[in-house]
Amino acid sequence: MDRSELAPLIDHTVLGPETTPADVRTVLDEAAEYGMNACIPPYALETAIEYAPDVTVATVIGFPHGQHAPETKRHEAETAWKAGADELDVVINVGRLKAGEDDVVRAELAELVAAVPIPVKVIIETALLTDEEKRRACEAAAAADATMVKTSTGFADGGATVADVELMSDYLPVKASGGVGSYDDAMAMLEAGAERIGASSGVEILEGAPE
Repeated sequence: MDRSELAPLIDHTVLGPETTPADVRTVLDEAAEYGMNACIPPYALETAIEYAPDVTVATVIGFPHGQHAPETKRHEAETAWKAGADELDVVINVGRLKAGEDDVVRAELAELVAAVPIPVKVIIETALLTDEEKRRACEAAAAADATMVKTSTGFADGGATVADVELMSDYLPVKASGGVGSYDDAMAMLEAGAERIGASSGVEILEGAPE
């Protein structure tokens, strides 16, 4: 896959706790230059849309632990959409899933998905789940009409793996995120079935791609 084919599949990301407006502008500049999407903190949305109107912009909801009250997540989602977000990456409530409260997890996601007219990716945080729990998380996301499932926030130990992408792709399109730092890493995820890559190393990934 050459650089022009790969670029639209990358969500070039900056979500650290020390992310400044200048950091966001840098990611938007790089996304615009290379043809990537961008994934940025919610606080920066309105200025980002004005600054880089041609870049597809995602933001995060319930980030990074997913333990916000459901109504808070819905409010975040609606606020982000109204501020101009093109896509939302929502963190699942891992604790409720682990407690076996799959119906609660599904209902929370379904209400959020129904509240906004833009694609919703569900972050299941694979590093914290068993394979059986990953399947249940993906089932909940699919039942809620989510657009994608995403492997990781990048804030838990461990990120995307080929095995997880293969498992998750049985349910919904997959965004592989967490630890994808090179062209070879990205291609391994895409070959495993991922349809999107989330990475803070978007430029490095594309610089390693054939032109």
